[in-house]
Amino acid sequence: MTNNKILKTIIWITIFSIAMAYMESAIVVYLRALYFPEGFAFPLKMVEKNIIVTEFFREIATVIMLAGAGILAGRKGIEKFAFFIYSFAVWDIFYYVFLKVLLNWPESFLTWDILFLVPLTWVGPVIAPIINSLTMILLAGCIVFFTEKKKAVKVGRIEWTLLITGSLVVIFSYTEEYMRYMLTGYSMTELIGITNSNEIMKYACTYVPRHFNWYIFGGGEVMHLAAIFIFCRKMIRNI
Repeated sequence: MTNNKILKTIIWITIFSIAMAYMESAIVVYLRALYFPEGFAFPLKMVEKNIIVTEFFREIATVIMLAGAGILAGRKGIEKFAFFIYSFAVWDIFYYVFLKVLLNWPESFLTWDILFLVPLTWVGPVIAPIINSLTMILLAGCIVFFTEKKKAVKVGRIEWTLLITGSLVVIFSYTEEYMRYMLTGYSMTELIGITNSNEIMKYACTYVPRHFNWYIFGGGEVMHLAAIFIFCRKMIRNI
Protein backbone atom coordinates (compact mmCIF):
# COMPACT_ATOMS: atom_id res chain seq x y z
CA MET A 1 0.00 0.00 0.00
CA THR A 2 1.07 3.60 -0.55
CA ASN A 3 1.25 5.90 2.46
CA ASN A 4 -2.09 7.49 1.53
CA LYS A 5 -3.78 4.11 1.14
CA ILE A 6 -2.49 2.76 4.45
CA LEU A 7 -3.57 5.96 6.20
CA LYS A 8 -7.07 5.72 4.71
CA THR A 9 -7.28 2.08 5.74
CA ILE A 10 -6.30 2.89 9.32
CA ILE A 11 -8.80 5.77 9.45
CA TRP A 12 -11.68 3.65 8.18
CA ILE A 13 -10.81 0.70 10.43
CA THR A 14 -10.74 3.14 13.36
CA ILE A 15 -14.11 4.65 12.42
CA PHE A 16 -15.64 1.20 11.99
CA SER A 17 -14.30 0.03 15.37
CA ILE A 18 -15.53 3.14 17.18
CA ALA A 19 -18.98 2.70 15.61
CA MET A 20 -19.00 -0.93 16.73
CA ALA A 21 -18.04 0.20 20.23
CA TYR A 22 -20.97 2.61 20.35
CA MET A 23 -23.37 -0.12 19.22
CA GLU A 24 -22.00 -2.45 21.89
CA SER A 25 -22.29 0.17 24.62
CA ALA A 26 -25.84 1.03 23.51
CA ILE A 27 -26.86 -2.61 24.00
CA VAL A 28 -25.37 -2.50 27.50
CA VAL A 29 -27.33 0.68 28.23
CA TYR A 30 -30.57 -1.14 27.34
CA LEU A 31 -29.68 -4.23 29.36
CA ARG A 32 -28.76 -2.22 32.43
CA ALA A 33 -31.97 -0.20 32.16
CA LEU A 34 -33.87 -3.50 32.27
CA TYR A 35 -31.89 -5.41 34.88
CA PHE A 36 -29.83 -2.84 36.81
CA PRO A 37 -31.88 0.39 36.87
CA GLU A 38 -30.21 1.38 40.14
CA GLY A 39 -26.73 0.85 38.65
CA PHE A 40 -24.57 -2.12 37.73
CA ALA A 41 -22.89 -3.92 40.60
CA PHE A 42 -21.99 -7.38 41.86
CA PRO A 43 -23.60 -9.71 42.82
CA LEU A 44 -25.45 -9.98 39.55
CA LYS A 45 -29.18 -10.39 39.11
CA MET A 46 -30.82 -13.37 37.49
CA VAL A 47 -31.27 -12.86 33.76
CA GLU A 48 -33.51 -14.94 31.52
CA LYS A 49 -31.71 -17.90 29.98
CA ASN A 50 -32.55 -16.81 26.42
CA ILE A 51 -30.96 -13.40 27.09
CA ILE A 52 -27.75 -15.04 28.28
CA VAL A 53 -27.65 -17.30 25.23
CA THR A 54 -28.29 -14.29 22.98
CA GLU A 55 -25.46 -12.36 24.65
CA PHE A 56 -23.13 -15.33 24.29
CA PHE A 57 -23.64 -15.51 20.53
CA ARG A 58 -23.69 -11.73 20.16
CA GLU A 59 -20.17 -11.62 21.55
CA ILE A 60 -19.07 -14.28 19.07
CA ALA A 61 -20.73 -12.29 16.26
CA THR A 62 -18.91 -9.13 17.38
CA VAL A 63 -15.51 -10.85 17.21
CA ILE A 64 -16.36 -12.26 13.77
CA MET A 65 -17.25 -8.76 12.52
CA LEU A 66 -14.02 -7.28 13.87
CA ALA A 67 -12.03 -10.14 12.36
CA GLY A 68 -13.83 -9.61 9.07
CA ALA A 69 -12.82 -5.96 9.04
CA GLY A 70 -9.19 -6.94 9.56
CA ILE A 71 -9.31 -9.59 6.86
CA LEU A 72 -10.78 -7.16 4.34
CA ALA A 73 -8.31 -4.39 5.23
CA GLY A 74 -5.09 -6.38 5.12
CA ARG A 75 -3.27 -7.70 2.07
CA LYS A 76 -1.31 -10.58 3.62
CA GLY A 77 -2.06 -12.89 6.51
CA ILE A 78 0.11 -11.05 9.02
CA GLU A 79 -1.33 -7.68 8.01
CA LYS A 80 -4.89 -9.04 8.27
CA PHE A 81 -4.04 -10.21 11.79
CA ALA A 82 -2.62 -6.77 12.63
CA PHE A 83 -5.74 -4.93 11.47
CA PHE A 84 -7.93 -7.40 13.36
CA ILE A 85 -6.20 -6.88 16.70
CA TYR A 86 -6.09 -3.12 16.05
CA SER A 87 -9.83 -3.09 15.35
CA PHE A 88 -10.51 -5.21 18.43
CA ALA A 89 -8.40 -2.94 20.64
CA VAL A 90 -10.00 0.31 19.44
CA TRP A 91 -13.45 -1.23 19.85
CA ASP A 92 -12.67 -2.33 23.41
CA ILE A 93 -11.26 1.03 24.51
CA PHE A 94 -14.10 3.09 23.04
CA TYR A 95 -16.66 0.68 24.48
CA TYR A 96 -15.66 1.96 27.92
CA VAL A 97 -15.39 5.55 26.67
CA PHE A 98 -19.02 5.45 25.53
CA LEU A 99 -20.20 3.74 28.72
CA LYS A 100 -18.59 6.56 30.67
CA VAL A 101 -20.31 9.15 28.47
CA LEU A 102 -23.73 7.44 28.49
CA LEU A 103 -23.87 6.01 32.01
CA ASN A 104 -21.02 7.71 33.84
CA TRP A 105 -19.66 4.21 34.41
CA PRO A 106 -17.15 2.82 35.33
CA GLU A 107 -16.51 4.83 38.47
CA SER A 108 -12.77 4.25 38.12
CA PHE A 109 -10.27 2.18 36.17
CA LEU A 110 -10.36 -0.37 38.99
CA THR A 111 -14.12 -0.95 38.74
CA TRP A 112 -14.93 -4.62 38.17
CA ASP A 113 -16.71 -5.68 35.00
CA ILE A 114 -17.80 -8.82 33.19
CA LEU A 115 -15.42 -8.76 30.26
CA PHE A 116 -16.48 -11.71 28.17
CA LEU A 117 -18.69 -14.81 28.26
CA VAL A 118 -16.87 -17.02 25.74
CA PRO A 119 -16.18 -19.83 26.49
CA LEU A 120 -16.78 -18.97 30.16
CA THR A 121 -17.14 -15.83 32.23
CA TRP A 122 -14.18 -13.42 32.29
CA VAL A 123 -14.07 -10.90 35.14
CA GLY A 124 -11.59 -8.16 35.91
CA PRO A 125 -11.02 -4.46 36.61
CA VAL A 126 -11.64 -2.20 33.62
CA ILE A 127 -8.00 -1.10 33.41
CA ALA A 128 -6.86 -4.67 32.61
CA PRO A 129 -8.52 -5.05 29.18
CA ILE A 130 -7.51 -1.48 28.37
CA ILE A 131 -3.87 -2.44 29.01
CA ASN A 132 -4.34 -5.46 26.75
CA SER A 133 -5.85 -3.23 24.07
CA LEU A 134 -2.96 -0.77 24.18
CA THR A 135 -0.55 -3.69 23.81
CA MET A 136 -2.51 -4.94 20.80
CA ILE A 137 -2.37 -1.50 19.20
CA LEU A 138 1.40 -1.45 19.75
CA LEU A 139 1.82 -4.86 18.12
CA ALA A 140 -0.47 -3.98 15.23
CA GLY A 141 1.36 -0.71 14.66
CA CYS A 142 4.72 -2.49 14.57
CA ILE A 143 3.49 -5.06 12.06
CA VAL A 144 1.95 -2.46 9.75
CA PHE A 145 5.03 -0.22 10.02
CA PHE A 146 7.48 -2.95 9.07
CA THR A 147 5.14 -4.27 6.37
CA GLU A 148 5.37 -0.85 4.72
CA LYS A 149 9.17 -0.84 5.09
CA LYS A 150 9.82 -4.23 3.55
CA LYS A 151 7.98 -6.90 1.60
CA ALA A 152 8.60 -9.95 3.80
CA VAL A 153 7.42 -9.55 7.39
CA LYS A 154 7.21 -12.68 9.47
CA VAL A 155 6.33 -13.27 13.10
CA GLY A 156 8.63 -16.08 14.16
CA ARG A 157 7.97 -19.17 16.23
CA ILE A 158 9.35 -17.61 19.40
CA GLU A 159 7.13 -14.53 19.05
CA TRP A 160 4.02 -16.62 18.34
CA THR A 161 4.78 -18.84 21.33
CA LEU A 162 5.07 -15.81 23.59
CA LEU A 163 1.95 -14.19 22.16
CA ILE A 164 -0.21 -17.30 22.46
CA THR A 165 1.12 -18.33 25.86
CA GLY A 166 0.79 -14.78 27.16
CA SER A 167 -2.80 -14.62 25.93
CA LEU A 168 -3.66 -17.88 27.71
CA VAL A 169 -2.06 -16.57 30.90
CA VAL A 170 -4.06 -13.32 30.68
CA ILE A 171 -7.29 -15.25 30.08
CA PHE A 172 -6.48 -17.41 33.11
CA SER A 173 -6.08 -14.26 35.22
CA TYR A 174 -9.59 -13.19 34.17
CA THR A 175 -11.23 -16.55 34.85
CA GLU A 176 -9.39 -18.24 37.70
CA GLU A 177 -11.21 -16.64 40.66
CA TYR A 178 -14.64 -17.08 39.09
CA MET A 179 -13.95 -20.73 38.26
CA ARG A 180 -12.61 -21.44 41.74
CA TYR A 181 -15.82 -19.96 43.15
CA MET A 182 -18.04 -22.01 40.84
CA LEU A 183 -16.12 -25.21 41.62
CA THR A 184 -16.83 -24.77 45.33
CA GLY A 185 -20.50 -25.38 44.55
CA TYR A 186 -20.43 -27.68 41.54
CA SER A 187 -18.15 -30.17 39.86
CA MET A 188 -16.68 -29.48 36.42
CA THR A 189 -18.98 -32.14 34.97
CA GLU A 190 -22.01 -30.37 36.38
CA LEU A 191 -20.84 -26.97 35.15
CA ILE A 192 -20.38 -28.09 31.54
CA GLY A 193 -23.62 -30.09 31.52
CA ILE A 194 -27.05 -28.73 30.70
CA THR A 195 -28.84 -30.20 33.71
CA ASN A 196 -29.41 -28.00 36.77
CA SER A 197 -28.65 -24.94 34.63
CA ASN A 198 -31.09 -22.74 36.57
CA GLU A 199 -29.52 -23.71 39.88
CA ILE A 200 -26.04 -23.08 38.49
CA MET A 201 -27.09 -19.66 37.20
CA LYS A 202 -28.52 -18.77 40.61
CA TYR A 203 -25.27 -19.80 42.25
CA ALA A 204 -23.24 -17.81 39.70
CA CYS A 205 -25.28 -14.73 40.59
CA THR A 206 -23.99 -14.91 44.17
CA TYR A 207 -20.40 -14.41 42.97
CA VAL A 208 -18.70 -11.17 44.00
CA PRO A 209 -15.13 -10.61 42.71
CA ARG A 210 -12.66 -10.00 45.51
CA HIS A 211 -9.14 -10.26 44.16
CA PHE A 212 -7.59 -9.86 40.74
CA ASN A 213 -4.26 -11.61 40.37
CA TRP A 214 -2.11 -8.85 38.89
CA TYR A 215 0.96 -11.10 39.04
CA ILE A 216 -0.56 -13.63 36.64
CA PHE A 217 -1.93 -10.86 34.44
CA GLY A 218 1.41 -9.06 34.48
CA GLY A 219 3.21 -12.25 33.52
CA GLY A 220 1.04 -12.55 30.43
CA GLU A 221 1.62 -8.91 29.53
CA VAL A 222 5.40 -9.32 29.91
CA MET A 223 5.25 -12.21 27.44
CA HIS A 224 3.35 -10.02 24.96
CA LEU A 225 5.83 -7.17 25.30
CA ALA A 226 8.76 -9.56 24.98
CA ALA A 227 7.26 -10.90 21.74
CA ILE A 228 6.87 -7.36 20.38
CA PHE A 229 10.46 -6.49 21.37
CA ILE A 230 11.90 -9.62 19.71
CA PHE A 231 9.83 -9.03 16.57
CA CYS A 232 10.88 -5.37 16.27
CA ARG A 233 14.56 -6.13 16.89
CA LYS A 234 14.52 -8.82 14.21
CA MET A 235 12.76 -6.53 11.71
CA ILE A 236 15.14 -3.64 12.35
CA ARG A 237 18.12 -5.88 11.69
CA ASN A 238 16.63 -7.02 8.37
CA ILE A 239 15.63 -3.63 6.97
